[in-house]
Amino acid sequence: MNDLLDQESWLYVIVKNPGADEQIVGQRDDELAIAFIPAFREKEAALSGLLNLPREPGGKYEIQAIIFEDLERHSAENGFLIFLLDHQGRILEKIRPGEQQ
Repeated sequence: MNDLLDQESWLYVIVKNPGADEQIVGQRDDELAIAFIPAFREKEAALSGLLNLPREPGGKYEIQAIIFEDLERHSAENGFLIFLLDHQGRILEKIRPGEQQ
């Protein structure tokens, strides 16, 4: 297990369409064939991440807390990595679901 997270850690993610048909926002880099969910340790860092995120016009977005275990399961089911980011969007850790123990 890494030093930053355990299964009971709470993270913040960006959610599109909160309350109705909500989805955790992921990013894709087709050139590098990478799909990831940006996640943050602090809500303020997630708010900064939201400001820098490409968004669909008219879409509603909000920051929500999620327990790491649930985020890891969701990522695995949908083929995403998890990138733990800081308030400037720098990658602190790349997490492949199922590799933590």
